[in-house]
Amino acid sequence: MPNERLRAALLQRGMSVAALAEAIDVDPKTVERWITKDRTPYRRHRYAVASQLGLDETYLWPDALSKEQVTAVSDSEIVTVYPHRWSAPRDAWGRLFTEAETEIGILVYSGMFLAEDQGAQRTFADKAKAGVRVRILLGDPDAPQVAERGEDEGIGESMAAKVRNALVLYKPLSKLDNVEIRLHATVLYNSIFYADDQMFVNAHVYGVPASNAPFWHMRRVPGGEIFSTYRESFEHVWADAKPLNTGD
Repeated sequence: MPNERLRAALLQRGMSVAALAEAIDVDPKTVERWITKDRTPYRRHRYAVASQLGLDETYLWPDALSKEQVTAVSDSEIVTVYPHRWSAPRDAWGRLFTEAETEIGILVYSGMFLAEDQGAQRTFADKAKAGVRVRILLGDPDAPQVAERGEDEGIGESMAAKVRNALVLYKPLSKLDNVEIRLHATVLYNSIFYADDQMFVNAHVYGVPASNAPFWHMRRVPGGEIFSTYRESFEHVWADAKPLNTGD
């Protein structure tokens, strides 16, 4: 059967078979066989194609790696696990965002610790001005999911108030090109902070403030599936969220 995932990925990106072949230094007929005959490329070529298309190798060729290989690679995606968010070094946050070259994404309910951080705000602004796409997802303060999370953390209506405060703090940033802020009404099991191929994940635990919950740092590794799972989750929330009216 043809590799429809590879074919669709090329179409979505407006890339021809010849262009992909040139980019990864192979014969166009080889790429054609990968698509029409579902031939599996050598591993170095799978990596190159996945990198060019911004997709995971395991998405384009689900059977290329054994379950044992996928498990081993996925284990390598975890860089560090911290018992609490507050125990992660401050300079780790700085490196995450300052090293971004393409995109930054934040998925939280309020994330006040970041909204109040003037250094982070300056970094987001500088990155946006340099062409980096910055996307911030905050909880809709009027959504029942936000109220429920407030009850879970034992702070009640303060959660919605924190979101509204974050919106005020992000207002100057929201007016910049390349910055998009949306409000979501999703039950979050984790908060997500990513920049290009690195990510922080903050678990949400019932009765525990996010700052005191487990926290881990991961990096995308070709063939791994953990990083891509969280990125896909981010995109699902983004697609259903409503854009912030910057005129408010």
